Amino acid sequence: MAENDLSVETTIFKRHRAEFERDHRWEWIVIHGDDYVEFFEDFQVAAQTAVARFGRGPYLIRQIGVPTPSLPASVLFRPVNADR
Repeated sequence: MAENDLSVETTIFKRHRAEFERDHRWEWIVIHGDDYVEFFEDFQVAAQTAVARFGRGPYLIRQIGVPTPSLPASVLFRPVNADR
């Protein structure tokens, strides 16, 4: 598995999506490995918690009840401090 591969986290999100949307609509979730860590009202708190617990990751932070974001293939995302 690649270092930044989020396939496990994405699968967990998809598997539990209906449950999450029923119980936690509009909240943010942090998923690390095969566990969902916690639900948050605010993205900033979710991100700060994820970084404090898991460092650079990988982990998935998603808002529940919104469409899955998609980027064109021409866009490459790389964290600014990825080499540090």
